[in-house]
Amino acid sequence: MAVMTVKLVYFAWVREQIGKSDESLDLPQTVKTVSDLLSHLSGIDENYAHALRFSDVIRVAINQEHVEHDTPIAGAHEIALFPPMTGG
Repeated sequence: MAVMTVKLVYFAWVREQIGKSDESLDLPQTVKTVSDLLSHLSGIDENYAHALRFSDVIRVAINQEHVEHDTPIAGAHEIALFPPMTGG
């Protein structure tokens, strides 16, 4: 089964929970959308599961463009995950 390697970048409390700011990860062919990616990451270990437990509020950017969770990840070079922005 073919894999896709993508650079993942984590921000704010997502980064703090996972314990790293970025990584390159090989994704299985079954990971086709942002939602699939979040589910896949949640299964890596308890840190990922905890960081992504409210996956519906995680914001995502592919190649520095904000996308929805149903967006395909094909062709992504970089995927960034971050919590909702808060005003101040």
